Amino acid sequence: MKTVNIRINGESVQVPEGTTILKAAEQVNVKIPVLCYHPDLPPWAACGICVVKLENSPKMVRACATPVSEGMGIITHDPELHEIRRTVIELILSTHPNDCLKCGRNGNCELQKLAADFGIREQPFEQRIREIEPDTSTPSIVFNPEKCVNCGRCANVCQVMQGVWALEFIGRGENVRIAPSADDSLNDSPCIKCGQCSAHCPVGAIFEKDETGKLLAAIRDPEKHVAVQIAPAVRVALGEAFGMEPGEISTGKIYAALRKLGIDAVFDTNFSADLTIMEEGSELVQRLTKGTGAIPQITSCCPAWTDFMEKYYPDMIPNFSTAKSPMMMQGAITKTYYAEKKKIDPANIYSAAIMPCTAKKYEITRCEKMYSSGYQDVDVVLTTRELARLIKAMGIDFASLKDEKADSPIGAYSGAGTIFGVTGGVMEAALRTAHKLITGKELEKVEVNEVRGVEGVRKGEVDIDGKKVKVAIAHGMANVSQILDEVRDAREKGEEPPYHFIEVMACRGGCISGGGQPYGTTDEVRKKRIAGLYKDDVNSAVRCSHENPEISQIYKEFLGEPLGHKSHELLHTGYTPRPLYRK
Repeated sequence: MKTVNIRINGESVQVPEGTTILKAAEQVNVKIPVLCYHPDLPPWAACGICVVKLENSPKMVRACATPVSEGMGIITHDPELHEIRRTVIELILSTHPNDCLKCGRNGNCELQKLAADFGIREQPFEQRIREIEPDTSTPSIVFNPEKCVNCGRCANVCQVMQGVWALEFIGRGENVRIAPSADDSLNDSPCIKCGQCSAHCPVGAIFEKDETGKLLAAIRDPEKHVAVQIAPAVRVALGEAFGMEPGEISTGKIYAALRKLGIDAVFDTNFSADLTIMEEGSELVQRLTKGTGAIPQITSCCPAWTDFMEKYYPDMIPNFSTAKSPMMMQGAITKTYYAEKKKIDPANIYSAAIMPCTAKKYEITRCEKMYSSGYQDVDVVLTTRELARLIKAMGIDFASLKDEKADSPIGAYSGAGTIFGVTGGVMEAALRTAHKLITGKELEKVEVNEVRGVEGVRKGEVDIDGKKVKVAIAHGMANVSQILDEVRDAREKGEEPPYHFIEVMACRGGCISGGGQPYGTTDEVRKKRIAGLYKDDVNSAVRCSHENPEISQIYKEFLGEPLGHKSHELLHTGYTPRPLYRK
């Protein structure tokens, strides 16, 4: 790779050609302030806070979007630059409400931190707040335009990273603002509730709909038996809110914290991930060996993805696995099997879920199959961020908690269940079990490296007893069209499908960077969380879903067999074409 020689504040440094000034400065431990920039997104130099000077030139450039060149001399900090940046921040603050104490980003707001770093104590410019009501139309996220700083991150994420186009810039000049497409409500737009806009917003303009009060009310109700499940990705991210490293496994501490909150039964969504594999894996085997369904089979665990598919690819509905997501399976089993075992009236069970995903808040009421137990299967969803706030509010010293175990009989899980939280994990877990179902033999090596990696689109072949199973994986919604358009093209030409099995996750890296995970997610953080889940898999005594003894028990005592009548009623769902715009 060709390198160039530059100077940053008089210090010589050699960097790869094409490196931005911002990234070059990081190599010499110089921090240039930014607001609109995020490493997930192409820089577009909207805010102007990162301006720097070029030596022997009156010109100032924006560090986030300017590549270095041979011999370039850069000044990143001096009194003039400090004053310019301070003025830009003050101007942004003049259009931003001063209600930090009531904001969900208080203490974790990038604008608040910039104001503190620059010692801003007064407001020299006239306050000009947009008087626009918050958009609370979706069950997942809230959009408060008054707090928007027009950094453009949310629109870029929605358009570039997700390919959804539910958010856009509207207006010109001073009147420009971010709004849902066609200036309608979010719920009437193509929004898929993935929450990546909220995960990338630097302030409190877009945030998850807080429902911690609902869980607390249930805990206070003496008539309610409160059961909580935690998703795979939560265990490698929640600890970040308490000073732990990304990827550090905190499963046992989460169980303990939930019991300290007053939860009656603590379960693990990894158990129902194993259950999902038994159903989805069996479905795949039947499609491959008996031709009972359309090929390729496409995974259906991600509610943002299923919403996207129903809006953008309704012709693919026959290809979708009918297996519910692990969260919804766990909810149905909690209010049926668990209720029977413990002799509890399911009407008195309050089923809650801790998820890395804002779309899960939408999923619990998405259709009538979410009430398969005769009641609402999952009553409330809290994101990882909401649980972190609740633990702090209750004075629990999370880092010092001793590890505890989940409750039985729907709490044990295999390593296959835990890797559901990473891109490629559902595919790998399914292939481990599909191999057993097709051949009657266990995989000699359970790690299916062909489906691992962080590329947005991955393709490969997996050998199952001499049969080449063609697979494809996409994460980040903008990447899925490449694969599905290949399937459409082959179908229109009457050719064999290019794949047998496709996994899609809406968020980059999978659930480990869902819209409800701790703020500050970057590829570096993603890789650490992914490594944590793979470590949990390796450390598991049981590595395959079909070897989980509690899975064998539930089929023997309650469900009968995968794809059987009771499984179909409780664990499967259907899909409906939906319009991009409701109005």
